[in-house]
Amino acid sequence: MTLQDHFYDRLRAAQHVNDSWLCVGLDPLADTMGNDRPEVLLDFCRAAVDQTADLVCAYKPNLAHWLRMGGAGIDALTALIRHIPAAIPVILDAKFGDIGATAAHYRHFAFETLGVTAVTLSPYIGSDAIQPFLGDPTRGLFILARTSNVSGNEFQAVGSPSLYEQVTREVVRLSANHVGQFGLVVGATQPDELRHIRSIAPALPFLIPGIGAQGGSLEAAIRYGATSDGLGPLLTVGRALLYGDSTQTIRDRALAWQQQIRQISHASRSAQP
Repeated sequence: MTLQDHFYDRLRAAQHVNDSWLCVGLDPLADTMGNDRPEVLLDFCRAAVDQTADLVCAYKPNLAHWLRMGGAGIDALTALIRHIPAAIPVILDAKFGDIGATAAHYRHFAFETLGVTAVTLSPYIGSDAIQPFLGDPTRGLFILARTSNVSGNEFQAVGSPSLYEQVTREVVRLSANHVGQFGLVVGATQPDELRHIRSIAPALPFLIPGIGAQGGSLEAAIRYGATSDGLGPLLTVGRALLYGDSTQTIRDRALAWQQQIRQISHASRSAQP
């Protein structure tokens, strides 16, 4: 597949080819696996990619799971990213959030050293934390708006308008000058707020965590996840897919998630007037 002009094009192409909104979190759990050797965790995640590459629209490795192993972990993450087919977007979940040269170094690490397609960014410092990541329209930026953890209420839901509403509106404003790059991180554990954020940002794609082990609403994520022009959400499942029912393979679990997503999506479309 030829890479397109904008990040949205790359994501849309992957969703179309695999007919999927499933995003797999590549977060190896050493304690669960009983092994913390980088090469073992790398082999596990490579196998997960091999079993799911025709079933997903993206992969999302969390930087911390690899950073904990030091330089060997970063080497393993680099090798994993290179193993993923080029047509499938890779979102580095790092939640970068600094300014100036520091942010520029983060950008270089993510896009040049690792070669990922997109990153997650924390907007707490302001747009100065976002600007250094702009410049290449083929790279995506997912800005934290409403996270899936309960303690996010301590800041994100405070005020009128709330912090998450202010973040959403600012990202909408920034996206007007950077077409096809911006998205929002919106947790499935807050279905009413997910719906509200969609009403504020109809054209921005959502990266939606919290569906699997955290028990978020898959129905709400599907119902409100797609953009106004049909670009689907990245429905992220990690632990529940990699380490679920031990009688199933990773591919079996991915197929089950994909089937469930399609069934709910079809029912949601049928219910619309």
